Amino acid sequence: MLNEPRVYIQVQSTYVESQSQPEQQRFVFAYTISIRNLGHSPVQLLSRYWRITNSDGHQTEIQGEGVVGKQPLIPPGTEYRYSSGAILETPLGTMEGHYEMVDHDGRSFRVAIPVFRLAIPTLIN
Repeated sequence: MLNEPRVYIQVQSTYVESQSQPEQQRFVFAYTISIRNLGHSPVQLLSRYWRITNSDGHQTEIQGEGVVGKQPLIPPGTEYRYSSGAILETPLGTMEGHYEMVDHDGRSFRVAIPVFRLAIPTLIN
């Protein structure tokens, strides 16, 4: 269908050494997400869901309205970018989830956020 929403997600994550305390099992990671609207109509991000898994297998689920306090409207051909962070008890973990969005006709749809790694640089080969 021509007006079907098409949204592309890209994620970059980094280890924030200055805020981490490895001796206290506190590893801080920042991530930047780009949400690109490849469709022909505006879309709006309403809510998010995250599953964060550390290397011990412990999972934390987070859900809520918007991202960083906003429910951005993303016009066609543009992207919305934001940065946030996560704190793990291990030096390695993953995040994945989805966004609940709505198209210009008010139809809800879900956009998967592919799994991405949170890791201190010395652990990446």
